[in-house]
Amino acid sequence: MAHAAPPATSAADKVVFDEITRDLVRIFDDRLMSLLAYGERDDQGLHTLALVERLSFRDLAQCAPRMAAWRRLGLATPLMLTPDEFRRTLDVFPLEYGEIIERHTILAGSNPFPALSVPHADLRRGVEQAAKSHLIHLREGFLETSGEARAIAHLVAASANAFRALLVNLERLDPGSAARAGATDELLREVAAAADAAIADPSALFARYIAVVERLWQYVDAWR
Repeated sequence: MAHAAPPATSAADKVVFDEITRDLVRIFDDRLMSLLAYGERDDQGLHTLALVERLSFRDLAQCAPRMAAWRRLGLATPLMLTPDEFRRTLDVFPLEYGEIIERHTILAGSNPFPALSVPHADLRRGVEQAAKSHLIHLREGFLETSGEARAIAHLVAASANAFRALLVNLERLDPGSAARAGATDELLREVAAAADAAIADPSALFARYIAVVERLWQYVDAWR
């Protein structure tokens, strides 16, 4: 499977990344081994990972006063780890770290992942957990709607980002499997637009949606 393209960096984002790069170089000096941008801008902001040779309370105390400025610039709280911590917790956060490995932009330092990947067994376990969690969320959320159409539509639409992430990770595990389970681009578009679509009764969409999620979980549960 081809690696995904790194996140796009606009001119405005580059100004923001330059600011945090200057700050972290000043704080960590040559202990800053790599600074990466990863993922897409979301409600938290732009995401960065700083891999440092050592990380002490003193370092955190120097970074903390910069957080207000970083937030104003549109930065999420940076993830700070040593390279050893990152490697040793790949099995704990296989989906999150796998996404960083496959899709990042180097802002400073060297590429920290020249031969690093998430073992398939860990990836499968992470995808299964995500699929089952999504299924449980949909079941519980539907009960909480009391069957009210507008609440169902909002539940479906609010779950779109998590559904999209699940499909991306399943494709990473086994290309083509999501589509075979009925998780098509068309369904994803319907899910994302559910709250804005003029659907008198979104129950039919929800029924199709949750049936697909059930099949996804059953597939990855049995995948070897």
